[in-house]
Amino acid sequence: MKMIYQQMLAFFAVIVITILLLGFSFARMTRSFVYDSTWQRLENYSDSLIQQSLIVNNHNGNNVSFNVKTLTTSDALLKNQAVYFTVFNKKNQVIYPNDGLSPRVNKTDWQHLTGGEIVRKVSNKTKLSNGQVRPAMIEVLKPYYYRNKLVAVLITGAFVSSINSNINTINQNLLHGFWVALILALMISFIIAARLNRRISELRSAATQVANGNYNIRVKDKGTDEMGQLISDFNNMTESLEKSQEEIARQEERRQEFLANAAHEMRTPLTTISGILEGFKYGVIQGSDREKSINLMDSETQRLIRLVNENLDYEKIRSNSIQLHETQFNATKVMNTIVEQLKNKARDSGDNMTVRAPKELPVYADYDRFVQIVFNITNNAIQFTDKGQITLIGERGYNETIIRVADTGIGMTPDQEQNIFERYYKADASRRSGKYGESGLGLAIVHQLVKQHHGEISVASELHKGTTFTVIFPDKGTNLKDKPKPGQPDDSQKPNPEQNA
Repeated sequence: MKMIYQQMLAFFAVIVITILLLGFSFARMTRSFVYDSTWQRLENYSDSLIQQSLIVNNHNGNNVSFNVKTLTTSDALLKNQAVYFTVFNKKNQVIYPNDGLSPRVNKTDWQHLTGGEIVRKVSNKTKLSNGQVRPAMIEVLKPYYYRNKLVAVLITGAFVSSINSNINTINQNLLHGFWVALILALMISFIIAARLNRRISELRSAATQVANGNYNIRVKDKGTDEMGQLISDFNNMTESLEKSQEEIARQEERRQEFLANAAHEMRTPLTTISGILEGFKYGVIQGSDREKSINLMDSETQRLIRLVNENLDYEKIRSNSIQLHETQFNATKVMNTIVEQLKNKARDSGDNMTVRAPKELPVYADYDRFVQIVFNITNNAIQFTDKGQITLIGERGYNETIIRVADTGIGMTPDQEQNIFERYYKADASRRSGKYGESGLGLAIVHQLVKQHHGEISVASELHKGTTFTVIFPDKGTNLKDKPKPGQPDDSQKPNPEQNA
């Protein structure tokens, strides 16, 4: 049996036991209440009879009599209600009725009555002197006094069978209600258990599909209870798994693409180096060609070293295994140096490079990594710009230094912008190889380095019109999240940038 149904049965058993205990207690309480009500009603009848029929003939109350006509009339009325009464004088003698069927007051009860106590009792069946059987009765024996003298005792009673009949009727109604409540509780419990079990089964089936690799599965449920929250968390989990699987597939595709590119990039210089070495071996390369061949081998070797170092660099940066040594230095001087280093490459592409920044532009960063960031972005701009303009811009922001590299190159589509910082990604597939042996890791390395500086990097591009990379380096002890929102005052000093060659 499924656990949810076991819990349902246990819960149902608790309900049954509770209802039985309450029913038993209510039956006892009902019986007690009915008996008490009957005794009170009989006592009221007794008081009414005395008031209507008792006659005191003298002032001292020594001569007492009863109006027989009144008693007879009351007797007829009370018999219709299954109530009977007997009147006794102070000597324990029956005054009314004189039919020989009246009960007798025993000595114990008479002692209580003469002591001024009211006796309530239930009499069992008794056999009378004439041989008749008097049924069980519920009775009230009440004494009446006049000027502190006992003048009469009145016994009023009703058949126990009549009282029990009323109690049985109440108990039967209670039993009917019990069965109705029991059936309703069973039906409601089963419906709730079945619904909960169905939801659990759906979740279990979905979990099995996830285990088999189907991350596209979603469980439909509009519940707001704990099960609904669990299903919502399950859907969030499968959605995350699906995105992760897509990302893994995308990264695997780019990894394979990179391996193919790396193999191609390595094969070309290795083939060149092998050919030159073979020429040296067989004496084919002589004279002035030897120096050119050695320079070519050196260039191709550096190309291989650069390709390997970029991969090692990325893995170190991604795993946070490098240590940053952040200091404050002049960013303008670094940008001028990078322009000088890359001027030959820019000249080959017909590009013009300029720097726009104040003479003193403080930046807080690791010097070598800052150079690597700006160098890679600028090198990327040269690669995708032919006969255009590349501008390095530096300025101060709110407790931050902002570096921009803008070009008038081929630009990018929105999809290319979204993926430009991904590992192995190249915006222009036609430029997979070239003189400088780009691997598709430069901007991925830049992105990781900026994150380690707790900075921000963004790109804005328009196809066929150019691209601008913006890098923000926060000052020491500054969090970029504390920047003022647009419209808030900015107290930082922003010197006017000036043109530098």
